[in-house]
Amino acid sequence: MRSGNPALKDSTFLDLGSGTVVSRDGGAMTLNGTVNKTGFLLVLTVLTAAFAWSQVEFGADGRPQPGFALYMWGGLIGGFILAMVTVFKKTWAPVTAPLYALVEGFFLGAISALYNHMYEGIVLQAVMLTFGTLFALLFAYRTGLIKATENFKLGVVAATGGIALVYIATIVLRMFNINIPLIHESGLVGIGFSLFVIVIAALNLVLDFDFIETGVEQGAPKYMEWYGAFGLMVTLVWLYIEFLRLLSKLQSR
Repeated sequence: MRSGNPALKDSTFLDLGSGTVVSRDGGAMTLNGTVNKTGFLLVLTVLTAAFAWSQVEFGADGRPQPGFALYMWGGLIGGFILAMVTVFKKTWAPVTAPLYALVEGFFLGAISALYNHMYEGIVLQAVMLTFGTLFALLFAYRTGLIKATENFKLGVVAATGGIALVYIATIVLRMFNINIPLIHESGLVGIGFSLFVIVIAALNLVLDFDFIETGVEQGAPKYMEWYGAFGLMVTLVWLYIEFLRLLSKLQSR
């Protein structure tokens, strides 16, 4: 099994299907349990995102006030730390996954407030596109229109890795006041790049669905419901941010 999502990598369910592990954790992973926990994480994220949004203020010059940085960077760094803890300590997922959702909500609320301040109505559009993509891909996966074959997985994983390298290079170069031309701008190349990234992020949802389904079939322990929900949340957050970036590029033309 392969997944472009680092939270749902090949070894996630390895050796977790034994009867000993399942009985010790009070049952086996189920699809309904994972869906319910994903919904719960989404609710937590929305709650803290709404709070952060309400707290972000902008000055007369349109710049965000100091509180913005606290919510954005605190949420981003805190979410990253909790994500790493969850990835390496899967048994902690029942605690760290909800904490990740809460902390990530602060980041999403702050960044969404900023985008909406610059481009009114963009957040609602991004939310609708994100969930529309989620349900469309889920329908396509469940009906067999899209199948997570080995070649499909290899292609998505390779593309995801390439995108990650581009973003890492962007961060490093910006430390030296160097910007990668075109792909982060609102021209045709920049819009095309954003569309490509969105397609890859969306296809990662298919791998996540397949990965969770495999975990259920293998009888993974109950706490893996939280881990599966967490992994799906990571992809949804990425997809939402990419939709914000694409819509901002389109509106700034």
